[in-house]
Amino acid sequence: MDIDIGKGKSGRRAYGFDEVSIVPSRRTRDAEDTDISVKIGKYDLKIPVLASAMDGVVDVGFAIEMNRIGGLAVLNFEGIQCRYDNADEILEKISKFQDSEATRKMQKIYTEPIKEELVVKRIKQIKKAGCIACGSFTPQKVEKYYRIAIDAGLDILVIQGTVVSAEHVSEVRAPLDLKKFIPECPIPVIVGGCASFSTSLHLMRTGAVGVLVGVGPGEACTTRQVLGIGVPQATAIADAAAARARHLDETGDHILVIADGGMRTGGDIAKAIACGADLVMIGSPLSRAKEAPGRGFHWGMATFHPELPRGARVKTEVAAKLEEILVGPAFENDGTLNLFGALRTSMATCGYKNIKEFQKAEVIVAPSIKTEGKFHQRMQKVGMGK
Repeated sequence: MDIDIGKGKSGRRAYGFDEVSIVPSRRTRDAEDTDISVKIGKYDLKIPVLASAMDGVVDVGFAIEMNRIGGLAVLNFEGIQCRYDNADEILEKISKFQDSEATRKMQKIYTEPIKEELVVKRIKQIKKAGCIACGSFTPQKVEKYYRIAIDAGLDILVIQGTVVSAEHVSEVRAPLDLKKFIPECPIPVIVGGCASFSTSLHLMRTGAVGVLVGVGPGEACTTRQVLGIGVPQATAIADAAAARARHLDETGDHILVIADGGMRTGGDIAKAIACGADLVMIGSPLSRAKEAPGRGFHWGMATFHPELPRGARVKTEVAAKLEEILVGPAFENDGTLNLFGALRTSMATCGYKNIKEFQKAEVIVAPSIKTEGKFHQRMQKVGMGK
């Protein structure tokens, strides 16, 4: 139902994760009985998570550890790792910047050109460890570099921007034709972001194996303020899930809906799946890992844009090992550790065996879900009051 914004404009009400809740069903089961695995093309993941292609989150070592635990890390081929051979030294410098100077100094650091030999080197380092190699390019750069990445052994390609459409138009340059590029690409392609039914459906029709859903929800992203665009994630995911159902009816192909950003806790991830996501992409929760290269700092891919930065370098603090963040054990009670143990327990508590079943869970609008009865936690800043 549309709500009047004024006499000349109306709009739908949209919801974020903090405004919805999952309703337990009449059945419960043991958490050990749940299956949270997911398949991307021919590749099986034990846990349904991608680590965001952000320089404070993913380097080669992180990607290898992520794969060992059961997830998949996306390396940013346009980031520090493929601009500097001594990437760790550059990341150390970034961690020392004052907040007031960080954006300007990072803009300068990212003027260093992308080096093809480093793209090849990073992929080969990941493959040598026996891991799945996954990396991202923007639509503006992918045609220039994707062949050398595939030749080096890249397994999964991510084409990612703030907003990506299947119908980009330009009067100044030839745009990337996703409907031609993706079917001809010899490896699985994930594409995004998007935040609406129509854009999700059009991206699915390009032949991508997965669509990234999320415009501006990330911890370090300022797109919603800088550009005034975005859709709260619960609604965006549910709309993309409807597009997936339409596409499945049309073609018989199930395209992955990947909730990208806006999740901090295991409960947020559970809500993303219940709203219709097949898996999630997260950055800031993983930037808190001891293995993350950002030293407790996190920033997005548009933070260093030379003309219109749309992100901030935020301090997330190093909190735990990557394994503890993903699958536990947890030693905090705020939901930020053992994220996928929490997903299993949420599914089991509601009686669902796998992700496909959990997508059918009842979800309600519940604006008081995080505050009801939590006075002391909020006053003392513990548990749900942090």
